[in-house]
Amino acid sequence: MSLENCAHRLELQDLLATYAAAADERDRERYSHCFTDDVEVVGFGDQTHFGRSNWVEYVWTALGNYDSTQHLLGSQLATIDGKRASARTDVQALHVLAGSEEKFTLWATYLSDMILTEHGWKICRHELVVRASQSH
Repeated sequence: MSLENCAHRLELQDLLATYAAAADERDRERYSHCFTDDVEVVGFGDQTHFGRSNWVEYVWTALGNYDSTQHLLGSQLATIDGKRASARTDVQALHVLAGSEEKFTLWATYLSDMILTEHGWKICRHELVVRASQSH
């Protein structure tokens, strides 16, 4: 594996870690910078979401249902082909419902396609594959 490929793998991991941390820290601007303008997002709700601004608005509305969240990411399996990459990243996400002590835990996998832009790697397609969930 080349040094350039190693550097790209670390950048891809950082991109998904930034995605998760920005959601948990409610940093809308940093979250928004993780995506291309024309991102396609699948598996979050019943519809496919097109475009960064539409997606970020959807997420911020959804985050309003929770007092806090914590997204823990597992190991990432990435494939890099020039300026395109795809990654499989497992996630366990804890959600604390707003105004309540009730919690919701999600176990899932993110399937993310990314593209290398002049501003670094960006997510151009993102899919949530739910494995299990539990309210407690």
